[in-house]
Amino acid sequence: MSAMLLELSKIQSPRERLDYTWPESALDTSEDEFDVVAPIHLELEVQKAGEDRFRLVGRARTTLEAACSRCVEPFRIPIDAPFDLSYLPQADNAGEPEREIQDDDLSTSFYRDGTIDLGGLLREQFYLALPMKPLHDEHCRGLCPLCGTNLNRETCECKVAWEDPRLAGLKSLLDEKKTN
Repeated sequence: MSAMLLELSKIQSPRERLDYTWPESALDTSEDEFDVVAPIHLELEVQKAGEDRFRLVGRARTTLEAACSRCVEPFRIPIDAPFDLSYLPQADNAGEPEREIQDDDLSTSFYRDGTIDLGGLLREQFYLALPMKPLHDEHCRGLCPLCGTNLNRETCECKVAWEDPRLAGLKSLLDEKKTN
């Protein structure tokens, strides 16, 4: 993971262009909702915006594997995530009173000990690039709620009929009327 750290002391000019390529195993995704299944490419321009402020503009590219929200089958999602983030020292965030979030706050992150964690940046960008409800196909039929059969591959004999329990009393009246 230490290979995914950007040492800010090594940034000498006001603008530096950096390109990184890491193997898919470089980012630990064991606790994430996705796996990285292709090399990670990170292109970025580091801009000094003051003595201890930095701006990172670039894009992250890879392929992720996630589970379909309906059928739980794994599928691959190509990622090409542009970003534009400002970085301030962690100490700048300490002790501020509550205030309303401004648009600039959404693109501001913090660094510690003169390094930016590029692994954290990548993870954040991957989560932002993933759809809220990942689907391998918009016509995915999902799983049968009774037997769990993947309805994209097989059909089942289950009869999925839901009745509102609040209307059970009315249904009994209808049943009585039919028998009379």
